[in-house]
Amino acid sequence: MTGHRGRHISWIALAAVLALGACSKEEAADPAAPATPTPVAAAPAPQAPAAPDSPTVGGDGSEIQLSQLSADEIEAAKLPGELGCAFSTDTASPLLVIKGNVAAKEPSQGLVKVGDYVERVAAPGGFNAALKGATYSGAGKTVRITLTAPAEGGGESPPIPATLTYDRADGASRTFVGRWECGP
Repeated sequence: MTGHRGRHISWIALAAVLALGACSKEEAADPAAPATPTPVAAAPAPQAPAAPDSPTVGGDGSEIQLSQLSADEIEAAKLPGELGCAFSTDTASPLLVIKGNVAAKEPSQGLVKVGDYVERVAAPGGFNAALKGATYSGAGKTVRITLTAPAEGGGESPPIPATLTYDRADGASRTFVGRWECGP
């Protein structure tokens, strides 16, 4: 599909994938089942637990509060571009959405919701730059996506562990831990 309806369906599909990913959890082992010793060589390497979101530091002392973007807010923004990325946490999906064109010189454009206000951001390099994480700027803010580990799983658009750091013009900063997912 092309045009407005195709973009709408693509964003709904991206939002659904992100929501499902945030809701899925591994099933806990049955505590009644007998423990089976596992050879040390076969045990998977332990993974460090994800760092919790940081508190707001610096600035005027007021908290940086990012809120989940709704499908209606994303649709109303009419972001240009053929592909997009979204940053989500375990509790909010998505906090940042961007769209851009592949191999484009035009910037990718995005949305972040600060409290109750949806605000625009942009970064140079189009969609290709977003794949590696990028720094998005807008009025009084900078939003930086940093990839922190390899992609989780396979497929066309596997989620990548990442952090979102929101820097406010007054010097305040807050980092959120989550996933960066890009695709159609």
